[in-house]
Amino acid sequence: MSKKSQHVVPVGSGWGVRGEGNKRLTVVTPTKAEAEKIGREIAQNQRTELVIHDRHGKIQDKDSFGPDPCPPRDKKH
Repeated sequence: MSKKSQHVVPVGSGWGVRGEGNKRLTVVTPTKAEAEKIGREIAQNQRTELVIHDRHGKIQDKDSFGPDPCPPRDKKH
């Protein structure tokens, strides 16, 4: 089984976390912050990437938690 990136996506008036390629949501929360926290925990446990979308579905940010032999410098922190 391959590891899937976790996506934080808008869902109606709330936010959800969805594994890449999945149709069903893993979790639905009322706030984006809660969805990011849960998505980050899942991505860290699975050593995958977290992809955060904005309200319109456009990719806003990414965080990688997997092994990378040549990681880029993190300019956000």
